[in-house]
Amino acid sequence: MLKPKYPAAVVAGNVETSQHVTNTLFGALGAMAASEGTMNNLTFGNDTYQYYETICSVSPAGPGFNGTNGVHVHMTNSRLTDPEVLEFRFPVLLEDFHIRPNSGGKGKWHAGNGTRRTLRFLQEMDCAILSSHRTIRPHGLEGGEPGECGQTLVRRAEGTIEELQGCDQIVLKAGEAVIVVSPTGGGYGKAE
Repeated sequence: MLKPKYPAAVVAGNVETSQHVTNTLFGALGAMAASEGTMNNLTFGNDTYQYYETICSVSPAGPGFNGTNGVHVHMTNSRLTDPEVLEFRFPVLLEDFHIRPNSGGKGKWHAGNGTRRTLRFLQEMDCAILSSHRTIRPHGLEGGEPGECGQTLVRRAEGTIEELQGCDQIVLKAGEAVIVVSPTGGGYGKAE
């Protein structure tokens, strides 16, 4: 993972691999459980518009402290575009963005709660997700429970839902939406 040789993938080192390395180091030192372990990189665009955002999730629990809801962690110190600016500059509608109650890993100290973000497109757009922890839950520590896996969903115009893989690309028509459910961090210590 840190010294890939052909034909291994070498993309996303800054945004995804750095998250895994940080979680590994903090876990090995017993400093804290795993964070969500991804930046939830979402991009969309067409011939006129292009946009890239990273979607926040949580901070994990550690010895003597609970995690935080709805934040970027480790090297993801970016902020999301304000909804009013996003909707003014791009043909999208932010339908929903909320913290998911009770979604963080449980333990003596619990992780923060993750997020769910729904963007509806008002024009046809290519959309891509680059994300981790879609199949493996972020680890807890010292008996704390792991966090939840994330999901990226597409809601089609007729109402059907498709689930994307962690690294995926799709075309959405006007009126269709992408929903990013962030993974959550792990808990720390056995719950009493």
